[in-house]
Amino acid sequence: MSNQDFDPANEGAEIDFARKMSYGDYLNLDVILGAQHPISDAHDEMLFIVQHQTSELWMRLAIHELSAARRAIARDEVSAALKMLARVSRIFEQLNNAWDVLRTMTPSEYTHFRSRLGQSSGFQSFQYRLIEYLLGNRNHAMLKPHAHDVAVMALLEAELATPSLYQEVLQLVDRCGLKMPVTVLARDVREAHRFDEGVLQTWRRVYVAPEANWTLYELAEKLVDFEDYFRRWRFNHVTTVERIIGFKRGTGGTGGVSYLKRMLEVELFPELWRVRTIL
Repeated sequence: MSNQDFDPANEGAEIDFARKMSYGDYLNLDVILGAQHPISDAHDEMLFIVQHQTSELWMRLAIHELSAARRAIARDEVSAALKMLARVSRIFEQLNNAWDVLRTMTPSEYTHFRSRLGQSSGFQSFQYRLIEYLLGNRNHAMLKPHAHDVAVMALLEAELATPSLYQEVLQLVDRCGLKMPVTVLARDVREAHRFDEGVLQTWRRVYVAPEANWTLYELAEKLVDFEDYFRRWRFNHVTTVERIIGFKRGTGGTGGVSYLKRMLEVELFPELWRVRTIL
């Protein structure tokens, strides 16, 4: 190396961290980078672990943003919620990109360590379940894989007892003078949202005159934008699994691809998609 190598200390950069917080200290990198523990000697298992761990980190941020957006909407602070929802869409763009990396692993490479995974499976992710519950897809049967963890069950049960993001949006629309069906506003928040013709007709009023209902129109489109990315994430999950294991059963006992394809049919905000048909 040259004697002219750049020394950041010459510009005043801090270089002594014996008693100061460093980059690694702040991010707890010793914990994060020490959390990869392959249980086989397969080269590609590290990719599998890192891809899933980073996805869980992105999901943690998505939960943070979606929860804050829901609280903002409940306070009629729509502008703040719009920013958060836009960020969540970008988060799911990153989650989508992660499948591209995982797809570099071939079927033969995966078989070297798949049997070592036991019954562990992605559908057991409590953070993914929390995101679905937060968005309104409240399938109580999916609590069962978490029954062994008291803390996680408490977290999921608390979410089920809280109005979903979409429920808060429908309440907001009603407060803005575009009346939503009373039966929808008063329904049990623990139950999943189902398509409602009255909700569809109210959204139609928003979309027919966006200039007069701009805030609600923009909020609706942010929700559609997010669900678009969410659907792509699910679709990419299906194609990645089919590419790597074909139609084998999942490690957690699901039908694998067949199970994931059923998830593609779930609509989070059904009226926002169907309103396009009646405009």
